Parts: sequence; C-alpha cells; structure tokens
Amino acid sequence: FFFQASNPGQFENDSDVLWQRGHVPETTVYHGRVGINTDAPDEALVVCGNAKVMGRVMHPSDSRAKQNIREVDTNEQLRRITQMRLVEYDYKPEFASVMGIKNT
Repeated sequence: FFFQASNPGQFENDSDVLWQRGHVPETTVYHGRVGINTDAPDEALVVCGNAKVMGRVMHPSDSRAKQNIREVDTNEQLRRITQMRLVEYDYKPEFASVMGIKNT
C-alpha cells in the first residue's frame, strides 16, 4: 500500500481519519472494510481485479494451533467427495458490474 499524507499521521481529508499508523514499523491500520476497485466492500478486504503477491499469503492454520490431529480413512473421504454437488455458474450482470468483473 502507498498512502500520501501532508503531515505524518494525518491524511489528506477528514474522511481518512480511520487510517492510522500501526504500532509495528511500516504498517497502516484501518478499522473497517477496505475495497480496492470497488466502493462497496462486503468483507474486511475486497479486491476486484487481480492481486499480485510477492510474498506469502498467511493463514492461521498451522499445526501449532490445532489438537487431536489424526489420519482419516481415504476411501471414506473419496466416497463423500463423490456425493458432492458440483455446479457451474455465471455472475448476475448487476453483481458483475458493481464488483468490476468483466468476464462473467
């Protein structure tokens, strides 16, 4: 992210006061939803378009946060997968236009 401020810790207009310098160096904090290429984010971060990640996407799903880890019956899991309903779909035009999706 790149933000330009006329005064460190203060952004260009009053509507940006929710953006704050983070406690950790080189961080910015915003308490609310953030939209990139959309003005209607419905999650904490919504990116309409491609995102290039030069590092890792971190998920809090590491073995240090889990307990009772055990192997499962592969045949049973494959049987369950074959019972799943698989679908194809097109986005509704009104959703695609708001979210900036060109190929529906």
